[in-house]
Amino acid sequence: MKMIAVLLMGLMAVSHALAGEVWLRCGALVDVDEGRTLGAHTLVVADGRIQAVHAGLEDTPADADAVDLTELTCLPGLMDMHTHLSVEFGPQAYVQRFTLNEADIALRGAHFARITLEAGFTTLRDLGDAFNASVSLRNAIRSGQVPGPRIFTSAQAVGTTGGHADPTNAFRRDLMGDPGPREGVVNGLDDARQAVRQRYKDDADLIKITATGGVLSVARSGQNPQFTEAEIAEIVRTAADYDMHVAAHAHGNEGIRRAIVAGVHSIEHGTYMDDETIALMIEYGTWYVPTISAGRFVADMAAVEGFFPPVVAAKAAEIGPLSQGTFERAHAAGVRVAFGTDCGVCPHGDNALEFQYMVEAGMSTADALRSATVNAAELLGQADRLGRLKPGFVADVIAVAGDPLEDVGVLMDVRFVMRDGEVFRHP
Repeated sequence: MKMIAVLLMGLMAVSHALAGEVWLRCGALVDVDEGRTLGAHTLVVADGRIQAVHAGLEDTPADADAVDLTELTCLPGLMDMHTHLSVEFGPQAYVQRFTLNEADIALRGAHFARITLEAGFTTLRDLGDAFNASVSLRNAIRSGQVPGPRIFTSAQAVGTTGGHADPTNAFRRDLMGDPGPREGVVNGLDDARQAVRQRYKDDADLIKITATGGVLSVARSGQNPQFTEAEIAEIVRTAADYDMHVAAHAHGNEGIRRAIVAGVHSIEHGTYMDDETIALMIEYGTWYVPTISAGRFVADMAAVEGFFPPVVAAKAAEIGPLSQGTFERAHAAGVRVAFGTDCGVCPHGDNALEFQYMVEAGMSTADALRSATVNAAELLGQADRLGRLKPGFVADVIAVAGDPLEDVGVLMDVRFVMRDGEVFRHP
């Protein structure tokens, strides 16, 4: 217990409490809506909100705190719509399912939350955990007990027997058992309703389903459809009763098609979708969260002997290299894109690499920034309070050295982080 207390004290030490009004004096400011970098501006922050935005470097009143960011460019806090804070994948990940306790997973999540926040990501979705650790982490961050991003969590993901989210895949037969809706395994419409209601009871913010096979599960197929269309539609209907959206992990084209038609809010990964399915996404207004970072990472690691079990390495080598090309086609066609990395598969803190991969695939730097600010806020239903540096919006502000619209790589070196008006990283 003493070691846990010391860790929590260390986590708390990163924030800088500023009393009363805070004036952020920015050398430049990015207007994400217009996709242009403006000159020097002063942001007035109080009670966790942006109270005013002044052109130029205003003199700070005597009774206010000043933060000197005159050598930096300010922009809204970034948002990652696909993460897994309680894990970070490596060769020991499959063994750790049997060796880590709930407390281990929770404390590891707090560590990765701090890393992610300091990397400039002030809001994220956590799309699948163990032991509902992300629910507790969200609440601890919200109450100020530990530093981290604002979290919207699905808690434990929902899959089918033997599917990508079945937590007993590859277990020994006597350990495998017959998990059900409480554990996130559904077969049929009654199970589908019960799984959603259980996650409402568990205090999740949204529902995550695995509509197809996946790369990292110890199962043969990474792309086969794993729900019927009727099962997905029932999950979507029940989730709507509880004011929750549904995010669908999906690699294979048929599973993506079923999820779109059934009404999911977002497709995660979308690796094998064809032009007809891309058109369907546009027709239904479905969000696309591409997670190129995870695809690139697993493709690279597939070549490292022993990093993955053979059945996983084969899928990683096949599926991983396709994600960037799929993104290029979908973006060019006009699909709505929200930024997401799948960090937890790829390393936490490297979230901003996704910007570089998106730009490499033909997206403008302005659109890439919008995907992680105004677009992500819209996906979350938070467009009236997050994602912009405007009066009345939550004071989530980061600053970098350089102009991210000229060189998106500067987002890999965030110098200042404020979330909800509290400073967590100071130049």
